[in-house]
Amino acid sequence: MVPGAPRAAGRSVRNYPHLVAHALSLDLADVTFSGATTAHLLTERQRGAPPQLDALDGSETLVTITIGGNDVGYVPLLMAAALLPRAARLLTPVGTLFDQRERQRALDGVESSLQAVGAAVRSRAPRARVLFVDYLTLLPPAGSRAGRLPEHVVELARHVAAELERHTADAAAATGCEIVRAGQASREHHPWSAQPWTVGARLPLPWRPWPFHPNAAGMAAVAELVVARWAEAR
Repeated sequence: MVPGAPRAAGRSVRNYPHLVAHALSLDLADVTFSGATTAHLLTERQRGAPPQLDALDGSETLVTITIGGNDVGYVPLLMAAALLPRAARLLTPVGTLFDQRERQRALDGVESSLQAVGAAVRSRAPRARVLFVDYLTLLPPAGSRAGRLPEHVVELARHVAAELERHTADAAAATGCEIVRAGQASREHHPWSAQPWTVGARLPLPWRPWPFHPNAAGMAAVAELVVARWAEAR
């Protein structure tokens, strides 16, 4: 955990922003927060913490953004399917996570939210390179089992992941930002692979990575992708 960070933030000194800052010898302002949505980045307080955008003062040279998954219920969908009994999944509001129309409605709105994020960050940090970093792959390819997760849930989550990845890239392009394709780079490193970069279905405990979140190898891999992108000519 990052000293002084809100406990609810789940902020780690081994996350990819810290690794990137160390590799590039940059000062870091880490405002990552577990469960954050685009609204928490732009305008809304989260558990007492100010909007993440408030951390920018115009002096930045690099800003990385990974956001949108909670807007569309991507990780919450997988966690609910993995950890809750079947009966609990039928209850509102959990049940809406498994509703295809609700997931599509969320996806339909996320690109405009991501564009708002890109535009706002570009405005607040005009000298910075702004990199959207999409999500690591959390599921095996079609035709492969994802542990005990129900197949209809897996198919829905694959659709959500693919659309979120597409919307993130489109929002980056539309706002003059750049894209780091962590999802593409991690296709063969899903939780059920021989060399996983993310954690699969297991009980969440405070001293280890949460289910469907990056492990240490995943954080290191994403950091390498960001550093490689930084080294490229803009």
